[in-house]
Amino acid sequence: MRQRVRFGAGLVVLSILIYLVVLQGSFTVGDYGPSTPEQTYVFWGLSTLTFLLTVLLAFMLFRDAVKLYFARRAGVEGSRIRTKMLVGALSLTFLPTIFLVLWSVSVLNRNLDKWFSRPAEIMKLNMQEISAVVDREANGRLQASARWVADSEDLRSFLKTGHVPAEFFTSVCDLAGADRAYVHRADGGQISICQSNPDPKAGQPEKGGPVKATAPIDGVGEVVIEARLPLDLVQRKKEMDQQVSDYDRLASGRKETRRFYLQLLVLITIFILFIAVWVALFLARQISSPVAALLEAARAVRGGNLSYRVKVEATDELASLVRAFNEMTQDLQANQDELERRRRFIEAVLQSIPTGVFSLTHDGTVQLVNGALSRIFPDGRVQPGRKLVDLMPRDRQEEFSRLLKRARRTGTADRQVEIRTEDGVRHFSVTAAALEASVTSGFVVVVEDTSELMRAQRAAAWHEVARRIAHELKNPLTPIALSSERILRQLDKTAAPPEVRRIVTECCATIGREVESVKTLVDEFARFARFPAAHPAPADLNAVVEEGLAVFHGRLEDISIHVSLSSLLPMVALDRDQFKRVIVNLVDNAAEAMAESPLRHLFIETHAVSPELVELMIADTGCGITTDDKEKLFLPYFSTKQRGTGLGLAIVSHIVAEHHARIRVEDNNPVGARFIIEIPAIASAEFDARPVEVRA
Repeated sequence: MRQRVRFGAGLVVLSILIYLVVLQGSFTVGDYGPSTPEQTYVFWGLSTLTFLLTVLLAFMLFRDAVKLYFARRAGVEGSRIRTKMLVGALSLTFLPTIFLVLWSVSVLNRNLDKWFSRPAEIMKLNMQEISAVVDREANGRLQASARWVADSEDLRSFLKTGHVPAEFFTSVCDLAGADRAYVHRADGGQISICQSNPDPKAGQPEKGGPVKATAPIDGVGEVVIEARLPLDLVQRKKEMDQQVSDYDRLASGRKETRRFYLQLLVLITIFILFIAVWVALFLARQISSPVAALLEAARAVRGGNLSYRVKVEATDELASLVRAFNEMTQDLQANQDELERRRRFIEAVLQSIPTGVFSLTHDGTVQLVNGALSRIFPDGRVQPGRKLVDLMPRDRQEEFSRLLKRARRTGTADRQVEIRTEDGVRHFSVTAAALEASVTSGFVVVVEDTSELMRAQRAAAWHEVARRIAHELKNPLTPIALSSERILRQLDKTAAPPEVRRIVTECCATIGREVESVKTLVDEFARFARFPAAHPAPADLNAVVEEGLAVFHGRLEDISIHVSLSSLLPMVALDRDQFKRVIVNLVDNAAEAMAESPLRHLFIETHAVSPELVELMIADTGCGITTDDKEKLFLPYFSTKQRGTGLGLAIVSHIVAEHHARIRVEDNNPVGARFIIEIPAIASAEFDARPVEVRA
């Protein structure tokens, strides 16, 4: 459809052009037509040049108008400023030119009106009248002389008798002021009457052209008198006649003159407009092209393409602007690359540190989270885009809000926080730092899991307590035991009543038993306080596990033991005796937990989590461990058994810590508890892709 419209518009324009060419070539515009070949050539050249310039100017304007129209519809960059510049340039060109043309036409009309005004017409008529008066005066004088000669008796006598009256004939030329007089006979012959022969030396003025006058003579012919006017008078008369002729010619060609000057004025005007329009279009392109390129580059840069460069020819300040823009984008790209390198470095640091770090907006929305925080909170509760206060327990929301307010007020603020999770109560050290002091600034929050640290601090404190208790209790135990034995010896030497003897004996026996019980407890305290330091050496974890299980050979017949040991594990650094004690304590606790359980299964597994980490798992199907007990499970003197000392798992935790390992407790599926020990490897080993060995 668009092609048909363009084709039809092209046909219309072509038809108009052909019509205008024929019209200007035939000179039928209006009531004007050249009257001479010279005028035809001149006007044809002017009209053709004017027409071609007009068509070219119209084509340029039409083409640019159409291009700008479609460019504005398409939203091409720079089309609007180019349109404004073109309209402004054309306005500054056309308006003064139109006023100048109107003024020039007015001046031309006034001058032509002055040339052919009423005084000029009167002067022409006067000159014609003067010329006619001169002719009438000369002709009248000669005509009177001719009639006088024709009517004279002397001439008639001469014609009849042939006698020549000398005085009369001689006086005719002088009296008539004629140069020559003669009789022109009817038969064609001539009879000379007189002829003036002036002497050149007499100083008479030169004569001009001849003037004749005739008078008829009945039956004979006619008298002819010829005279010459003075040369200066003849010349002036000719000049007046020439001027009158020229004036008449100009007056008759007044329309041609006006049209000639108008065409010349139109030609000059169109030429000026053509040059002005071409310069305007050129300047518009010189300015709009760099501006459009800069706008396109700005959009590209806004979209993140900092490698975009403006490649356009420009001059003067625009060239400086283009160069400055390219330098700016180059600097921005360099800065962005540097910021990206720093960001990757900081991100790598944040992802590698074991401390959880995340950022908050001013309203408490999580923005960025590092990997350590995901490991600290594996349930994924801290995610970008979520409100951190909504993720906290209700009893901690107000506390955390106060922490952020204090951080905004003082710059940084920290607090020890306890959070209850599925694995129990965990301790965290939370430090918040405000990015800026303004209300709209965000925060950076650092979360460090201090559960192990708190456990180690408690263990250290209990070591000291155990040492002091062992020291303070052990001293009086021996005197108490000796005193009890002395009482019994003295009782045997006295004759005490049987009832008294029985009571004293029972009391001393009770004292002895309790002293032994307290002594056992004191020995446990002493062993816990004086636990020897570990001496790790390269060892095979599977072999240590088998040595620990060998202790229970034949003692766990009512429990199904499932052992799954990876056939290829990296070597680990272990103190074999101490770590065997860890396995013995954990297996013994698992067996006691399943004492009253209808489902008795013990699972022992080893596998390589990574080339740098080995994991040992001991799980049971017993009564399990409550969430509240999980936090206190590895503290000294905490036990869930009725007769437990509460030191077994504390010793296990101490041994594991001595090996730079980590122990945690989880719920087993479907029931029971599961202890997991993560041990660092001393050498990289490839993962075992083969089936593990399973023993039951």
